[in-house]
Amino acid sequence: MGITGTLFDIKPFAVHDGPGIRTTVFFKGCPLRCAWCHNPEGLLASCHLIIRPERCIGCGECLAACPDHAPAMETSLAPTCRVCGACVEACPAEARELAGRTAKVGEVMERLLKDRPFFEESGGGVTFSGGEPLAQPDFLLALLSACGKEGLHTAVDTSGYAPRSVISDVASRAELFLFDLKHMDTDTHRRLTGVNNGRILSNLAYLAGTETPLVVRIPLVPGINDGQVHLEKAGRFLSGLETPPPVHLLPYHSFQKSKYGLFTLPYSLPEPDHAAARPPVEAAAQLEGLGLTVRIGG
Repeated sequence: MGITGTLFDIKPFAVHDGPGIRTTVFFKGCPLRCAWCHNPEGLLASCHLIIRPERCIGCGECLAACPDHAPAMETSLAPTCRVCGACVEACPAEARELAGRTAKVGEVMERLLKDRPFFEESGGGVTFSGGEPLAQPDFLLALLSACGKEGLHTAVDTSGYAPRSVISDVASRAELFLFDLKHMDTDTHRRLTGVNNGRILSNLAYLAGTETPLVVRIPLVPGINDGQVHLEKAGRFLSGLETPPPVHLLPYHSFQKSKYGLFTLPYSLPEPDHAAARPPVEAAAQLEGLGLTVRIGG
């Protein structure tokens, strides 16, 4: 049957997910619940239905197509819905969408290989993101191996929250880690992401001692982790690693807020005071003063 996994998107022509032009494969499922998550469609491990009521024209095609004649079809929480996608195919107004699909390694590779010319021309490749790709380790490892056989450069965009054995296995096959560092304070990290950061920092230190290239990415959220005290702590930790990694500072935006209503999820992060936000160039200068190589943007 082959190894399968659950994805929610494959996006070509990505230029912020590693070197060159890349195709980013988005995995479903994440153990974190970051208050500023930009991909809420990747949080749940299972596939689910998105309904946009404002697009509905009341034609009834979705009910006619549903094999179970599921009730409460005006919501995305119909109890008998098995997320088969029949209503999505039938809807003429594109008011319905499936968030996620099951895919085989061969199917994903067939799609990725179409972009090989762009990879070769730009020095790009494939980036596995999410969600959290490490949450589907067998699928990720199989894809990394398949990409390796085809000579496709691979990067893994991760929070680092995974067992060390998974980190080690992935490091032996990936060619680049894009490691998101969210907050250094344990209690604040737990409050903002739902998990302790002990495992994350330990895995980051481990990766800095391997031969796999590593880039640390810090999403600068105004009033959360862009202050001098936090960046001083982050900078000293990173500069003290066996091989201090380059740091990419990712300026905050709130474009993702509009997605949350589609998934009936609350967006818990208050709108930051952008006027009082610390300029990224100032944050970069502070980290550079600690001996780190810093770039603004992914």
